[in-house]
Amino acid sequence: MGRAFVYVILGGGVAAGYAALEFTKRGVSPGELCIICEEPVAPYERPALSKGYLLPEAPARLPAFHTCVGANEERLTPKWYKEHGVELVLSTHVKSADVKRKTLLTAAGETISYKILIIATGARALKLEEFGVSGSYAENVCYLRDLGDANGLVNVMQSCTGGNAVVIGGGYIGMECAASLVVNKINVTMVFPEAHCMARLFTPKIASYYEDHYKSKGVKFIKGTILSSFEFEPSGRVIAVKLRNGTRLPADMVVIGIGIRPNTGLFEGQLTLEKGGIKVNGQMQTSNSSVYAVGDVAAFPVKLFGETRRLEHVDSARKTARHAVASVMEPHKTDDFDYLPFFYSRVFTLSWQFYGDNAGEAVHFGDYSGSTIGAYWISKGHLVGSFLEGGTKEEYEAVAKATRLKPEVEDLTELERQGLGFALTISRKPPISPPPNTSGSSLVLERPLHAWHATAGVILAASIAAFAYWYGRRRRRL
Repeated sequence: MGRAFVYVILGGGVAAGYAALEFTKRGVSPGELCIICEEPVAPYERPALSKGYLLPEAPARLPAFHTCVGANEERLTPKWYKEHGVELVLSTHVKSADVKRKTLLTAAGETISYKILIIATGARALKLEEFGVSGSYAENVCYLRDLGDANGLVNVMQSCTGGNAVVIGGGYIGMECAASLVVNKINVTMVFPEAHCMARLFTPKIASYYEDHYKSKGVKFIKGTILSSFEFEPSGRVIAVKLRNGTRLPADMVVIGIGIRPNTGLFEGQLTLEKGGIKVNGQMQTSNSSVYAVGDVAAFPVKLFGETRRLEHVDSARKTARHAVASVMEPHKTDDFDYLPFFYSRVFTLSWQFYGDNAGEAVHFGDYSGSTIGAYWISKGHLVGSFLEGGTKEEYEAVAKATRLKPEVEDLTELERQGLGFALTISRKPPISPPPNTSGSSLVLERPLHAWHATAGVILAASIAAFAYWYGRRRRRL
């Protein structure tokens, strides 16, 4: 028993939806494309799960946030896939893959073959048991990675209004879930081993800005320690969290956000792995030419920094998916992927964006007691990263453009003084025209190219007219 497709997308997360839309834009025929997904629903915008989905009033629910509404494009409901001839194979676990034979074997025993495979398997949430702590499966211990997790979290939250929640982890999931718990009128204590929140990205100064805001909402922080065990009641429900430093925290619910691990297991020993993910080239192509990888699972070359990276964010998932499909459908017209790393988050009334790399020396700017703050990262004399909280659309675009340009920075004190103005100035500078291809000349081509085209056209027309006049006179003489 089996089915065969030209293109198969393995995984049903954000990347799968954007890849499907790109396939249809590029003329895939009905019946050629299949998406295999373990979840029972069509691809959706996963960031909604830690934001709108957890709101106590008018929460986001499907079908409102199916892909690709996150990029202001079509909403791909199950009806859309049917109308476009895209086969959705939902609630299906693939237990093995054979990239040489180009086949996938499902848990139900069905073989699905392909000509081109796009791996969009994403990542899974790390469990406490992987760190020697039991209790993950208690009814009031929650993770947040997929829709099933989100539904469980909502049910537990609704039974804990006015109660105590302990959030383990100070990264994306921890910070966003803590904000949602506060909005749901639950008392929150955050616990993480680092010196400050969002330690992989934030500087201590930036982190303090957000921690102070959370504290103003009643959130408590316990840093520099980790969860060691739970206390359970006879029913198996957690009633307290015990920390390694000896602290005991009463808990009506616990949210765990301690990281993710890419889902590479099906392809270990078959494809080249790097940075914890599947290594791809600038076309998102793996070490097997018939297999591509996108999203959290893909380790791809970041041209801007000349190195391979694996990025865990929705923007990367969307754009790598689109690029992979372009590479598949029009390989000779598709350049290597040229991505500016981008991360963002929205919590309470705050909203920040980060571009580039947080390497080198950080230069902070803005009023850290106000609503707009930022930072630049300078490495080897050039701007390589930028962070902005509370910016306008124009300001965020300016920061992104300036970061991509990697301008030279000589005076860090002056950079701090200029602050956001530096990015705005850099972004508004017209691009420098390349010099004409002349040997030994130091002249710069100042006139736009179309002026030269116009001049050449006039000369050509005059030449043709002169020839026509001469040829006419000659024929009359003959």
